[in-house]
Amino acid sequence: MGPFQITATHEQRYHDQHLDLDFEHKTALLDTKPLGLTRKEYDLLALLIQNAGEVVTRDTLLLRVWGYNNQIRTRTLDVHIRRLRKKLGEHSGTYIETIFSVGYRFQPFRAPRIVERMPHLIAVGA
Repeated sequence: MGPFQITATHEQRYHDQHLDLDFEHKTALLDTKPLGLTRKEYDLLALLIQNAGEVVTRDTLLLRVWGYNNQIRTRTLDVHIRRLRKKLGEHSGTYIETIFSVGYRFQPFRAPRIVERMPHLIAVGA
């Protein structure tokens, strides 16, 4: 199997409050500004997004993005994840989760929920 390719079975776009990836045009925006990703960084992020919420193993990422089999030992994945996190800035911890010794997981952005407390209703006796 060669390097990662987006197939027609996936959505054409990922969009949340901060991140927007257009899989057809291979563009990425963060807070409406171009993210400036290299081809491999884009492929890595797109693969993680298309498997959002699931752990993608190191071996799978190396095979699908770089075409490396599990016999090759390299730090290229770690370097690319570090660069992606730097480009994602303050949102990097929200989006890319490290699963120690296994791989990585993309977590879609979820805006914090604001819960307003309703004032207690006090029954006034007559």
